[in-house]
Amino acid sequence: MPIRLGMEIHPQILIFAVSLAAIVALSGLALLLRLGGTAQLTSEPDAIKAAGEVHDGYQAVEAAVSADGAAAILNDASGQIMLIKRHGDRFAGRLLQSNARAQANGDLLSVDTGEKRFGRVQIQHTDAASWAEAVNRLKERRNA
Repeated sequence: MPIRLGMEIHPQILIFAVSLAAIVALSGLALLLRLGGTAQLTSEPDAIKAAGEVHDGYQAVEAAVSADGAAAILNDASGQIMLIKRHGDRFAGRLLQSNARAQANGDLLSVDTGEKRFGRVQIQHTDAASWAEAVNRLKERRNA
């Protein structure tokens, strides 16, 4: 049955208008509360903090952050290497094992964790060659 407000408004139009207003209000609230967005690494300290959040107790001493802020590779005092990458609005990470492989092509570091689910991560960084060498040395440690 149509509602009378001086003119007839079809119930479907009214439902649509109220739903649209609710969506806009919730979107505004999410923006106000700074919910969502894209996780971004802007510096080495950001990467070190993110690595500590990904793996409790991991204390990096060195980090290389990708130029786009989407990934980083880190090293701790004992030589454990961690790779982190953006995963939605957070970061996911892996401690690299002896099955990890890395390749540098100019400033582009490509790291394969050896895990299909985590996949290959690319990091644009000026020190790509030395990081690739460090990752590939992990295999030597296992064989020693």
